[in-house]
Amino acid sequence: MSLVFLRPEWLWGLFGLPLLVLWWHRRRQRDDIWRTTVDAHLLPHLLGARARRGGPGLAAMLLGWTLAVAALAGPSWRSGGQPLVQQAAPLVIALDLSGAALANDLPPSRLAQARLKIATLLRERAGGEVGLVVWADDAFTVAPLTADAANVALFLDALAPGVMPVDGHRPDRAIRHAARLLERAGFRRGEILLLTGEGSNAATRAAAAVAADGYRVSVLGLGTAAGSAYREADGGFGRTRLDAPALRAIAAAGGGAYAALQAGSGDLRALGVLEPRSAAGDVHEGETLLRLDDGYWLLPPLMLLAALAFRRNALALVLVLACVPGWIPAQARAQGAVQDPPALEGGWWRRADQAAHARMQAGADAYRAGDYAAAAAAWRGLPGADAAYNLGNALARAGRYEQAIAAYDDALRRQPGMDDARANREAVLQAMQRQPPPSGPQSDPDGESSQQGEPQPGREQPADDQDEGQAGDEAGDAPATDAPPAEAPQAPDAQAQQAADDAQRERMDAALRQAEREGVDGEPAQAEAAESREEREQREANEAWLRRVPDDPGGLLREKFRLEHLRRQQGGGP
Repeated sequence: MSLVFLRPEWLWGLFGLPLLVLWWHRRRQRDDIWRTTVDAHLLPHLLGARARRGGPGLAAMLLGWTLAVAALAGPSWRSGGQPLVQQAAPLVIALDLSGAALANDLPPSRLAQARLKIATLLRERAGGEVGLVVWADDAFTVAPLTADAANVALFLDALAPGVMPVDGHRPDRAIRHAARLLERAGFRRGEILLLTGEGSNAATRAAAAVAADGYRVSVLGLGTAAGSAYREADGGFGRTRLDAPALRAIAAAGGGAYAALQAGSGDLRALGVLEPRSAAGDVHEGETLLRLDDGYWLLPPLMLLAALAFRRNALALVLVLACVPGWIPAQARAQGAVQDPPALEGGWWRRADQAAHARMQAGADAYRAGDYAAAAAAWRGLPGADAAYNLGNALARAGRYEQAIAAYDDALRRQPGMDDARANREAVLQAMQRQPPPSGPQSDPDGESSQQGEPQPGREQPADDQDEGQAGDEAGDAPATDAPPAEAPQAPDAQAQQAADDAQRERMDAALRQAEREGVDGEPAQAEAAESREEREQREANEAWLRRVPDDPGGLLREKFRLEHLRRQQGGGP
C-alpha cells in the first residue's frame, strides 16, 4: 500500500527543524564562552550534562520533533473495511378524523380499521422515528417525532372525530403540516403516510410541493368503492366512498405509493413503510474501504526518546511518587472509615457513609438467607432508627428477646413515630409472656417430682378472641430455657421441650411477618372492623361519586386542539 497522510497540514511543522538547529547552535555558543575562560577539568562541574552533550543530543531532538509531526499528520499505509451507517427515514402518519371516518363500509368503521392498521405499523416498523398527525378541516399534532413507537400508540384509543374543533376534509393541510413537522425536527428527508378515503386537487399540489423538498408522500386508502353513509356533526347524514384515482394521483405527485387498506400487513409492505429507507437517500448495504490512521505506531519510539530526555534523578523521583498512595498509615485510614467487621471491610478509601451502607446491605443479605446472627452482627452499632429496627428483627428471629426489645426501644427513641418497631416490640413482649416454663424435673416441698406438662397458653383461645390475640398466639420464637442436663430417664421430656421451643419460634416468625405486612399494606384488619357506620357510609358515598366521574380519554386532545385552533384563527400561525 502507498503511504498517504490523512492530515497533511501538520507537515508544515517540519519547517521548525531549522529553527531548532539554530537555537541549538546559539546555546552551544553560550557554552563556548565558558570553555575559553574556565579550565577543562572544571567544565563538567559548571555546565553539568550540557558539557557532555553534543551531536547525539541534537539528533535526538530533531528525531523526536520529526516523529511527533509525522504522527500528527496521520500516516496511513493500510486500508480497512468500514460498514455504512444509514439513518432510517422518519415517518409522519396523517389520519383523517373527519366525519367520514365513522362510515361503516369497513366494518365496524373506517376509524376502527385505521386504528388497528396504525397499531400494526407501529408494532412492526423496523426502526426510525414516528410522529402522528390528525386532520379534518385543519391538521394538528398528536405526537411529535419520537423513536418510541409505543408512546405514539398510547393515543390511538382517544382518536375520534369528536376531538376535532371543526369538521371538514382538507388533506392538503395535513400534508403541509406533516412536512413542517419533519422540517422542524431537522430532517431533510422523510416519509408521510396519508390515511383517507378521498383526495383533492389541492392535496395533489401539496404532495408535489413537499416531494420537491425531499418528503415522500404515500397514501393508504380507507373505504370501499360502494361507499357508505355516516352521521355528520350537525346531525345530518353524508355519504362517502373510496376515491382511488384521486388518491393515486396524490401518491404519484408525492413520489410515493398507493394501497387500499386490507387485512394483514401486505398493504403496509407495498407502501414500504415497514422497512424505512435511509434518510440521506437510497444507499446500498455493505462496506467501504477507508484509510486507517497508523500514526500510533510512531508513539513508542517517541515515548522512548522522551524518557531518555529526563534527567536520571528526575525519572527516579517520578517512580517514587507513583508509590506514595500505598504509604498511608493505619491511623489515617481509621479516621476515614468506621471500624467495620473484618468480613465487611472494603478498603481505606471508603467513606463512613459508604461503609455503613455496605454493612446494611450485608446484613440484609444475611437476613434473607436466614443467618440472623450474622445479620445482627452487621447491623449492630450502625447509626439511625432503621439500623436499630433491623437489629431488633434479627435478634427476635434469633430468639434473643430482651436484646430485641432494647433494639426496638433504641429505634423508637431515634424515631418515635416508627409504628413497625412498636408493633414488633409488642409481639416480642407477648412472646416472652407466653414462653413455656422449663419442663425438666423439679422437686416440690414434699420432695416429690412433678412434670410441667401443661399446654402453652394461647393455643386454646376462643374463636372470638382470635383477631385480638393473633399477635400473641403467633408471637413465639422463645429461646430454649437453661435447664439442667437431662438424664436418661428425662430424654422424652427434653425432646418435648425442644419441640415446644421450635413451635414457639415458628409462631414468633409468623407474628413478625404479620406485623411487617400490616406496616406495608396500611391499616390492619382491626381498623376495618372498628369502622363506624357513619365512616362506612361516607366511604361508600365517595366511591359512588368517583364512579360517576366521566372517563373521557380524548378530553385532553379535544381541549388542546380547540386552543390551537383559536390561536390560528387569531393569526398565531400554524
